[in-house]
Amino acid sequence: MKVSLNWLKEYIDLNQSPEKVGEILTSIGLEVEGMEEVESIKGGMRGIVIGFVKECGRHPNADRLSVTKVDIGQGEDLQVVCGANNIAAGQKVLVATVGTTLYSAEGEAWTIKKGKIRGETSEGMICSEDEVGLGDDHSGIVVLPESAPVGTAAGDYYEIETDYVYEIGLTPNRSDATNHIGVARDLAAYLKINENNTSEIHLPSTESFQVDNHDLALDVVVENEEACPRYSAVSIKGITVKESPEWLKKRLKAIGVRPISNIVDITNFILHELGQPLHAFDQDKIKGNKVIVKTLPSGSSFVTLDEVERKLSDEDLMICNGASEGMCIGGVFGGIGSGVTDNTKNIFLEAAHFNAKWIRRSSMRHNLRTDAAKVFEKGSDPNLTVYALKRAALLIQELAGGEIASEITDLYPRPIQAAEVRVRYARINKLIGENIPAATVKSILDALDMDILEESDTELKITIPTNKADVIREVDVIEEILRIYGFNKVPIPAYIQSAISVGSYPDANDVRNNLGNYLAGNGFNEMMALSLSESRYYTELATNLMDADNLVYVNNTSNVQLDIMRPNMLISGLEAILHNQNRQQTNIKLFEFGRTYQYGSDKEIVEVDRLSVFLCGDRYGESWLDHGKKRTSDFYTLKAYVHHILQKVGLEGYQSSPAEAPAFAYGMKYHRGPQMIAEFGKVQPGILKHLDIKGEVFYAQFNWKALMKAASKNVVSVTELNKYPATSRDLALVIDNSVKFDDIAAIANKVGKKLIKNINLFDIYENEAQLGEGKKSYAVSFTFEDFTKTLSVKEVDKVMNRLISEYEQKLNANIRR
Repeated sequence: MKVSLNWLKEYIDLNQSPEKVGEILTSIGLEVEGMEEVESIKGGMRGIVIGFVKECGRHPNADRLSVTKVDIGQGEDLQVVCGANNIAAGQKVLVATVGTTLYSAEGEAWTIKKGKIRGETSEGMICSEDEVGLGDDHSGIVVLPESAPVGTAAGDYYEIETDYVYEIGLTPNRSDATNHIGVARDLAAYLKINENNTSEIHLPSTESFQVDNHDLALDVVVENEEACPRYSAVSIKGITVKESPEWLKKRLKAIGVRPISNIVDITNFILHELGQPLHAFDQDKIKGNKVIVKTLPSGSSFVTLDEVERKLSDEDLMICNGASEGMCIGGVFGGIGSGVTDNTKNIFLEAAHFNAKWIRRSSMRHNLRTDAAKVFEKGSDPNLTVYALKRAALLIQELAGGEIASEITDLYPRPIQAAEVRVRYARINKLIGENIPAATVKSILDALDMDILEESDTELKITIPTNKADVIREVDVIEEILRIYGFNKVPIPAYIQSAISVGSYPDANDVRNNLGNYLAGNGFNEMMALSLSESRYYTELATNLMDADNLVYVNNTSNVQLDIMRPNMLISGLEAILHNQNRQQTNIKLFEFGRTYQYGSDKEIVEVDRLSVFLCGDRYGESWLDHGKKRTSDFYTLKAYVHHILQKVGLEGYQSSPAEAPAFAYGMKYHRGPQMIAEFGKVQPGILKHLDIKGEVFYAQFNWKALMKAASKNVVSVTELNKYPATSRDLALVIDNSVKFDDIAAIANKVGKKLIKNINLFDIYENEAQLGEGKKSYAVSFTFEDFTKTLSVKEVDKVMNRLISEYEQKLNANIRR
C-alpha cells in the first residue's frame, strides 16, 4: 500500500523529517518497505526560469525559426533559437537554461546544451506545455501573463509540490490502516504517547451537506443481509463529468492511481482517504428505478467493466436493477452497462459494508483483485458509510456541480456495535515483557480511541472502534498497546537461556539433504509442488488411479479447481513435466520430498511422507563422444537410481514383485512383507496422453518412513582392501522367459554366500529359432573372493558345479557349454 506524506499532513500536524516519519511507521507495525521522493511535475522544473522576450526576428537561414533575445533576470540576455509559430517580442515565457534536464512523454531524460542551430547560437530553449510537464499541448510555447515576474524559477511560480511516498507492507489483519486517515490516527497516537504531541486528527467536515430536492429518489432492497449488513446510498443530479483539478490528480498520481474523471477520481480519493469503497452508477441506466442487493442463480452471465463475460456463482453478491439484472459484483467490480461515462448527468452513489468472507471469495473466484475488494476482505468500518457518502457528495458538488436529489438511504437492520474486551494489567506485562504503568496503558488506549467502560486495580473493560475488525481478543488489544508504546522500548535480556536438545538419530533433514545432494549431483532438479490437486485427475482418467472414496476433499474458495489433498506424488510431477515441455525443455530429471493424503480403511486421514523421482527424455545431452549410443532414459536408468538411493540409506534384504499401482504400465515394487519400500516403473501412456505429455515418463516413489528406518540402522564400517586376488567365472543359461535375474542372483547368494562377492548380468540373447519358444539366454558373471587366502581353481569349480546343479533343478535351466 502507498501512503503520501503530503496527504497525511492534511489530517495531522507533522514536523518530522520524511525519514523520521518512515521510522515511526515501521515502529508501529506499518513496515516501510521503501520511500520515494515524488514531484507533481517530473524534474520539478529545475533550471527553468521565467524570461522576457526583448527581441524576436526571423532566422537568416531558416524561415520557420526565430532568433530571440531573452531577459531571464541575470543581467545578460540569452540568445535562443525558437521554432514555435506563436513566439513574439514582449512575451513572458518559460526558458530552459543550459544544463536543464527535461523529460519526454515516455519519461526519457534529455539535457539542454549550448549549440548552433543553422549557424545561429542558441543558449537554451523556450518551452511548450508538454516539454515541461504542464500538459500535452505541443502546438506552441507557453505564454505567461504579464504579471509573471522575470527571473523567477518556474517551480516556484507553479508551486511545484514535492512529496514523499511510503510503500507499506500492510499485513492482512490491519483493516484500520488501509487509508490515509487510518495511518494518521496511528501516527497521532504514537506522537501523543512518545513525543507529547497533543495535536488531534483533522477530519474533513460534512456539516454543509444538505438535501436539495427529492427528484431522484428510488427504492433500495437488500435481500441478502448476511452478505450486506449495511447499505447506504444517495442520488445526485445535474453533474458534469470532466477532468479533475490538479490537486486531486496530484494526490492520486502520488500513490499510483491513474486519474480518469472527476466522479471516478472522487470515489478513489475517498477510498484512500477514509478506507470506504464507493461505487457510482449512472442513475438513468437503472431500470425500474430500483436497486436490489441479492444473489443470482449460479451460471448467470455478467459482463464486467473490462468487457469480460463472467459466469456468476450463487455466492456472488450482486447489485441489481429493478429487473434483477446485475449492475455490479458487490464490493468487487462494476458492470459495463451501468457505470459513469462522459455523458452521465445523474448518479446513484453507493457506500456499503459487505461481509468480508463473501467479498474475498468472489474476488478470488473471478481473479478480480481490486482495491475495493482488498479493503472489504480485511473488514471495512460498518459505521463509516454515511459519513463517506456526505464527504463524497460535497466533493462532487464542488468539482462536478449538481444537486443532492434524495435523502440518504441507509439500510442497517442490525447495527454492529463496538466490541467489548477485558484486558488485565498482569497479562499486558507478561506478554510484552515490560512493566508498563497503568497510567501509560490508559493513555495509549485513549490515543487509540478505545473507551474505558470499567476499571479496577487489575483490569480494564474497553470498547474497540469498529474500524479495527481484527481486534477482538485480549491479546489483540495488547498488540495494539505494544505498537504505540514502541517495540524498541522493550529491553533486550542481558543473558540468554538455552537448553541442550537431543534428537533421534539420524536427523531426517540430514538424510534428506544427503539424498537430495546425490540426486542433484546426478543432474536432477528438486521440485516443490502444492499439496493440493484436482479431483478430475482421479475421476475422469480412464486409468483409475485410486478409489474416489479415498480422496480427501477440501473447501478451497481461493481456487475451486484444487479441491483435494494430493493422494500421490505422480500428478504433481507430471504437471511439472508438462510445464517444462511447454517451454521446450524435453530432457527432464526431477525429484520431490512431499506428503500424500488419503482416507484409510477406518476413514481416518492417512498422511505418508514420500520421495518421488521422475525421468523423461535423454539421460544426458548430445556429444560427439557418444555417437550411436542409446541416450534415452528407460526403466533400467530409473532402476539404477532406485538402487543407489536404497544403498545410500543402507537398505538391504527386501523382496521384489511386479508393481501393482495402476499408474504403471510395468514396473517393480520393493517391499518387506506388506510394507512398501519403493515402487517404480513406466507411467501408463493413457495418463500421459490425457495430460498431453510427449514421450515416455519413468516414475519412482519411496516410502520415507521405510528409508528413515533403514538409515537409523545404517552403520558405516571400514574394511581393508583384500590382499588376495579375485577370480571370476561366466555362465550362459538358457531359461524360460518367466525367470528373472533376481531368481538367478538369489540362488547364487545362497550357494556361494561366503565366496561370491558380485553377480552381474552382462548379456541377454533371444532367438526362438535357436533357443526354442519362450526361451532366452542370460550371460552371467560371478566374482569370487576370499579375505584369508588365494582361492584355488578346485574351490571355485566346486561352487560353480553346485550353482549349475541348482539352476538346472530349480530354474529348469540349460547350461550352454
